Amino acid sequence: MISNDLAISIRNVSKTFKIYHDKPISLKEKLLRLRSNDYSYFHAVNNVNIEIKKGETVGLIGHNGCGKSTLLKLITKILYPDSGNISVSGKISSLIELGAGFHPDFTGRENIYTNAAIFGLSKKEINEKIDDIIKFSELGEFIDNPVRTYSSGMYMRLAFSVAINVNPEILLIDEILSVGDANFQKKCYDKIESFKNNGATIVIVAHDLGTIEKICDRVIWMNEGQIVEQGEPDRIVDLYVQHMNQQFVERRQQEFKEEHNNVESDENSQIIDDSATVSSLEFSGDNRWGSKEVEILTARLVNSNGENTNVISAGESFSIEIEYKVNKPQKEYIFGIGFYTSDKVLVYGNNTEIGKLKIENIKKQGTVKFTVDRCDLLSGNYKLNVAIVDGDHRALDFIKFYMDFTIVSLDKAVGLFSILHKWEIN
Repeated sequence: MISNDLAISIRNVSKTFKIYHDKPISLKEKLLRLRSNDYSYFHAVNNVNIEIKKGETVGLIGHNGCGKSTLLKLITKILYPDSGNISVSGKISSLIELGAGFHPDFTGRENIYTNAAIFGLSKKEINEKIDDIIKFSELGEFIDNPVRTYSSGMYMRLAFSVAINVNPEILLIDEILSVGDANFQKKCYDKIESFKNNGATIVIVAHDLGTIEKICDRVIWMNEGQIVEQGEPDRIVDLYVQHMNQQFVERRQQEFKEEHNNVESDENSQIIDDSATVSSLEFSGDNRWGSKEVEILTARLVNSNGENTNVISAGESFSIEIEYKVNKPQKEYIFGIGFYTSDKVLVYGNNTEIGKLKIENIKKQGTVKFTVDRCDLLSGNYKLNVAIVDGDHRALDFIKFYMDFTIVSLDKAVGLFSILHKWEIN
């Protein structure tokens, strides 16, 4: 029995699917056992407990496969739980599998009657709403054409228009808020907002975290079929973004290591000298120039853990290390670096001369290090320049766009840099 103030009660609910590794795809294969029936279990929803109050708007977030959509399908009884209980109080409309009841040979108008009936409307109710549904869909004269002649966008607009005009007490939405163009999307948001203002209960699944944060009263973060955290939208979204950013950085770092190890393995399989090492830096004449009296052997981006990388978390320290070789001694050496956007716009440049480090005597071969105590670049893809010039700024070895790297930041500001600040109202 669900309490009077609750719209949805989910208690100890679990749902498991079998994942077949080599499932027979025909009767012949099944009878002759040409394929095995080996499978493993996937726990899509694992002992979940949620209570959603009447009039509350709740957002479900998490990466693909975490159980969000499965949970919505369990609430609508598209699927049934293996264990636990789900109680619902109120008329449900679900924007989950839009157009699932459409017949391709029926016209848009005929499909409105069929689909609206599936949602529980009588013919009289549909007659009263059909003009609003057609107007909302913006299909105009196409409404009397067979649905099979519709584009995917027209199809989804019609399906959305039917579902959204049922006036439910409980509205379930799963990743369909990108239907149509910007104007149609705004109309969809306005309609959902009107449901919210009229006291409807809304459960929404979306990867658009800005929308989730804007319209939800509470956000639930799911991972591997379980609830990780729930609460105020801004707090939960920030926690989730931090988690996803960290996973992204770790994944990119692992990929970089694997790629780097493969390169090292290839190099170790050959006998190479220093000149071969230099020539292995393959750059066109437009991207590398200079006398080569001093050469760049290699350059690398190093994270706060001392690992070579191509991805940095904003707020952390990092270094750029330039390995060089002196072929002809100079009176003075100036080492420099530059950061560019992916569109090749200069973001920042610096060198040892600007840093008041006068270099007149150096080893024949060594490393120069540029360290940033705190990375304040905003999220984005960047390019790195490295260079060595003499005291007269004559290029010894200049490599433009030596490598690409990525910055991952939690700052939602726009532009290139994160700036410490505060807002005040007096």
